[in-house]
Amino acid sequence: MNSSTSADLAIRLRRAAFNRALADGDLAAIGPILAPGVILVTGTDSAVITGRKAQLTAWKREFAARPRTIYTRTPEVVTGSSVEPIVMETGRWQGVPEGGDTPLASGLYSAKWRELGGEWSLLAELFVTLA
Repeated sequence: MNSSTSADLAIRLRRAAFNRALADGDLAAIGPILAPGVILVTGTDSAVITGRKAQLTAWKREFAARPRTIYTRTPEVVTGSSVEPIVMETGRWQGVPEGGDTPLASGLYSAKWRELGGEWSLLAELFVTLA
């Protein structure tokens, strides 16, 4: 397996773990996936959430909301760099009501990952809401 294939698999596994943590409302599982200075740009109003602590606070609020929305990111393309331990992931996202299957919102996203200390950490995510 070449390093590009191994990075692709590693990112897809990290994304699956992140999706599980979102579905389970598990802040403790989300924290280690996020780089300390992670940046998230939301899909509708382009609000910027900077830093692991700020993002965990935002997720805590989301998890407490009723009805709760479950967000899922589905990677379509994972592209590894040949010069740095970084990866660009692009795909589709959706938010569905807990217990439902009809999306409340959906769109596209891009994410940048970096291998830090042997683990892939999420550096940045950019979302656009299309529906």
